[in-house]
Amino acid sequence: MIQQTIGFIGGGQMARALAGGLVRGGLTSGERLLVFDPAESARAEFTAQVAGARLLADNRAVMAEADVIVLAVKPPQAGAVMEEVRGDCVSGKLLVSILAGTPLARLCAGFGTQRVVRVMPNTPCLVGAGASAYALGPGATRQDARLVSELLGAVGMALEVDESLLDAVTGLSGSGPAFVYTMIEALSDGGVRMGLPRAVATQLAAQTVLGAAQMVLTSGEHPGVLRDRVASPGGTTIAGLQALEERGLRAALMAAVQAAAKRSAELSPATK
Repeated sequence: MIQQTIGFIGGGQMARALAGGLVRGGLTSGERLLVFDPAESARAEFTAQVAGARLLADNRAVMAEADVIVLAVKPPQAGAVMEEVRGDCVSGKLLVSILAGTPLARLCAGFGTQRVVRVMPNTPCLVGAGASAYALGPGATRQDARLVSELLGAVGMALEVDESLLDAVTGLSGSGPAFVYTMIEALSDGGVRMGLPRAVATQLAAQTVLGAAQMVLTSGEHPGVLRDRVASPGGTTIAGLQALEERGLRAALMAAVQAAAKRSAELSPATK
């Protein structure tokens, strides 16, 4: 079990997903989780969904009492939080930031500490199937990295990357769920076009995507190898694959990741 007390500055969906995952996974108890959010509705939902979590009076109280601080506010609120908590109460704390587009340089300068880890999560964290990446600040230790990996592992998987790659992560796993939802919808549309009821087509499409993804993760084999095993000579699958190639599915998906990553870089402040 994680022995540190974990405080959440911000109690929104992602914070609740992470806190709930920690408790469900037996990594900590609700009593070790602290939260403050200025919105009454967010505070109520957090404490309702995370049994035993303690609601504190303000951000400084969370910062003072917790060993690990999860920064889970909206990016426009970051400056105000930095002004509020900067100072002695930050000393010795590990800051884990899930603030989109807020680079380590700004986090370190704004909070007055180098012990920071920047995280890029994605929305499937809400159902325990997240694909997250994280980058270490200059003062974060290998022990900090292991702790963050454990925290994020409660709601999916997590990989350490250099901060310079987080825009690419945003384009792939951050925006990627929307691309996959579009694929599921299109597969369902194809099923409906061929006579399946919409509900049946959507369930089959979603489960097919889930199963194929699980095959990649559990087998460790290249997706191309798994694809070739499905595509029998002269069969139905190779005919469908030819249609995908003719209509440029690969190029479209690659371009979508590149466009999203480029936009992430444009929206983020300079990281140097």
